[in-house]
Amino acid sequence: MISRVRGVLTHRGFESVIIDVQGLGYEVAVTPRTLAGLPAVGEHVVLHTHLYVREDQLALFGFDSHADKELFSTLLGVSGVGPRVAMAILATLTYEQLRVAVASDDVAALTQVPGIGQRSAQKLLLELQPKFDVTDVRIEASGPLAEVREALSGLGYAPEEIRGTLADMPDDLSVEEMLRRSLRELGKARG
Repeated sequence: MISRVRGVLTHRGFESVIIDVQGLGYEVAVTPRTLAGLPAVGEHVVLHTHLYVREDQLALFGFDSHADKELFSTLLGVSGVGPRVAMAILATLTYEQLRVAVASDDVAALTQVPGIGQRSAQKLLLELQPKFDVTDVRIEASGPLAEVREALSGLGYAPEEIRGTLADMPDDLSVEEMLRRSLRELGKARG
């Protein structure tokens, strides 16, 4: 099992990087969040990795923290979740956001992940509940992003549109400001 790769970053793609380890180049799939945190090409890098082995596929998935790697492994243990969906979840939700979603049974949070619909989100929440220790999670009945998501949904916007708008939204803004920015972005996209 290859659990960590340390070497020189030689290439940055949209969904993967190549790390040179003593002359051997490892292609490692990463999330956009991990990619953003990596140094420039030519710099030294360390990624925690998960080696995914199937009959027809051998792939390395890389993470900037051991916690994200463990979460990826946990997600792969859920029936119906493969590496593509697990990476999409990690690209959309942080570990803490996922814990809160599981603790509060927040289907809407999981439907923001590309490729996960209402039914899949419900099934995923059911299967993740025993795998997560959510006893100490403080649940906010209506966090700012949840309120904005609900308001946009009430206005008739599709989950894909809402997901795209809220993906890079700073969470330190007021609900009103988030809603204003979201509506402006959605107006530009539709107009």
